[in-house]
Amino acid sequence: MKSISGQLLKNMFISASNNLFNHYPEIDALNVFPVPDGDTGMNMNLTMSSGAKEIYNKGEEDVGIIAKAFSRGLLMGARGNSGVITSQIFRGFAKALEGKHEIYPYDLSIAFLEGKEASYKAVMRPVEGTILTVIREASETLHRLGNDDMSIEDCFKILVDEARASLSRTPELLPVLKEVGVVDSGGAGLVTILEGMDKALRGEFVSKSSEGQQVVAEKESKKQISYRLSVNFYAITDGSKKQFIEKHFKDFALHHGRDLSYTPLKDDKMNIKMELPHPGVILSYLQQFGEFTDIQILPTNLEERKKINANSPKKENAIIAVSCGEGLDQLFKEVGADVIVSGGQTMNPSIQDFIDAIKSCNARNVFILPNNSNIVMAANQACEVIEEDIDVRVIPSKTIPQGINSIMVFSPNEDVQTNTNNMKAALKSVNSGSVTYSIKDTDIEGVHVIKDYYMGIRDKTIVTCVKEKLEALNNLLASMIKKDSQLVTLICGEDVKKDELKYIDENIIKQYPSVQINVVKGKQPVYSFIVGVE
Repeated sequence: MKSISGQLLKNMFISASNNLFNHYPEIDALNVFPVPDGDTGMNMNLTMSSGAKEIYNKGEEDVGIIAKAFSRGLLMGARGNSGVITSQIFRGFAKALEGKHEIYPYDLSIAFLEGKEASYKAVMRPVEGTILTVIREASETLHRLGNDDMSIEDCFKILVDEARASLSRTPELLPVLKEVGVVDSGGAGLVTILEGMDKALRGEFVSKSSEGQQVVAEKESKKQISYRLSVNFYAITDGSKKQFIEKHFKDFALHHGRDLSYTPLKDDKMNIKMELPHPGVILSYLQQFGEFTDIQILPTNLEERKKINANSPKKENAIIAVSCGEGLDQLFKEVGADVIVSGGQTMNPSIQDFIDAIKSCNARNVFILPNNSNIVMAANQACEVIEEDIDVRVIPSKTIPQGINSIMVFSPNEDVQTNTNNMKAALKSVNSGSVTYSIKDTDIEGVHVIKDYYMGIRDKTIVTCVKEKLEALNNLLASMIKKDSQLVTLICGEDVKKDELKYIDENIIKQYPSVQINVVKGKQPVYSFIVGVE
C-alpha cells in the first residue's frame, strides 16, 4: 500500500484508542511512585477516547479533515500530563496534514516530526526517558529511513519498531525507572497507541475487549443538578409551630444535602447555607418550625450557571480551585474560590472541564489553582485554547496547601498582575506533605516500601513507610516541622476515624506546643493526611 486514505486513518485512530482501552491498566501499573494514583494509562485512555468519539461518524476522505477533528477531540478531552502531551503529538501531526487528501510515506514522517516538535514545546522542562523521548527517537528514525519508494506499512513498521526500542531504553535515561525496574508509563502508552494504529493499517483492526475494565467513566453532562441554598430562618415559639431543635435539623439537612453551614440559633433566628438537589425539601422541613425570608437558590451545575451568567453583568475577578473531598471543597469556598473543579490524584480534570469552569465564572479575570502537579499542564492548555476574551492566569500550585496559601493572599483591590505575582510567591511559603498507603512492594531512593503500609511523603520524597497511619503521620511531621515553623495545616481524609482525630488532638498537637496546628476535615480520598507547614 502506497498511501493512507481518510477513512483508513479514522480506523487507525479508533483502533489505537481501543488498543489503549484494552491495556491501560497495565500502563497504570508501571507507575514508579508506589502511591494509589497510577493514572497515566487512564488519562491517556480518556484522552484517546475523546478523540475517537469526535471522528466516529465522520465520512470524509481527506486525511487533513480527519486528523484535525481527531486532534480537536484529543485536546478537549486531554487529562494529566500524559494526556496533554499525547494531544500535542497529534496536534502537530494534524497540522502537518492540513489540506492533504492522502498520507504518503514522506507525509507520515513529517507529520510525526511535527508531532514531536509540538509535544516538546508544550513541556516547560522536557525530561528524557519519557514519552517525549519515545516520540522523538521514533519520528526521527522514520524520517531518516523512510521514503516514498517504500510501502506505507513498511514505513509504519520502522516507526513502531523504534518506538518499542526507545521505550526499552527509558530506564537508562531515568535512574528512578531503573531502580524500580519498569519502563516509562507514558512511553508505554504511546507505543500501545502506535501498535493499535499499525494493526488497523494491516487489516487487523483492534476492537474493545469485553474484559476491559473502565474503572472511572468520563464525566457526563447529564449529572443531577444541585443547588446552593441560602435562607434566613426564625423559629416561632408561641406554640403555633413545632419546637425547633438544631441537632435534629442538622441531621435532616446532612441526610439530604452537603456543605451545610449555619449560624447558631440566636434570638430565634439563624442563617442557613447548603448544597442539595431539592431545596424544597429543606424549606418544607423548616416551615414546620417557623418562617423564612431572603431565600436565594442558585444552581451549581455549570450549564445552569452559564444560563444565569448570560443575563448577569460580568464581575471583575474569579478564582477556580481544583479540589476533591467535601471538606476541601468547603474550605476553598470559604477562603474565596468561586468555582470548584472536581479532581485530584486519581482523576485529573480535562481541558474541557477547565474551559467550562472558566466560562461559568462570568468574570473578566480568572485565576486557576490546579493544586496538583499532574493538572498544571491541562490548566495551561485551557488558557491557550479558550476563545472568549478573558484574562486567565494559572497559578501553578502543585499541592493543596500551596493552593490554600495562594488563595489567601488574593486581594480584590489589586490589579491582575500584582495578584498573579503575589499568589505565585505564596506558593513558596509552605512545605507540603502527605500520608497514603503503598500499592506495591518496592525500594525507591533508599526507602523499603511494603504494600498496604502507610508512607509519609514530603515534597515527592518518601520519608517513612510503616504499618500504622498515625505513626506515618508522626514521622512525617517530625521531618517537616523545624524550629522556625509557625503554622501546620493538617487536612484529614475520609478514612480518618474519630479515635484517630482524638489521638491527634490529645497527642500530636501537644508534641509541638510552639506551633499552631489547625486540623481540617477534608474528607479527601486516597490521602489519609495532607500536611502544610509554614
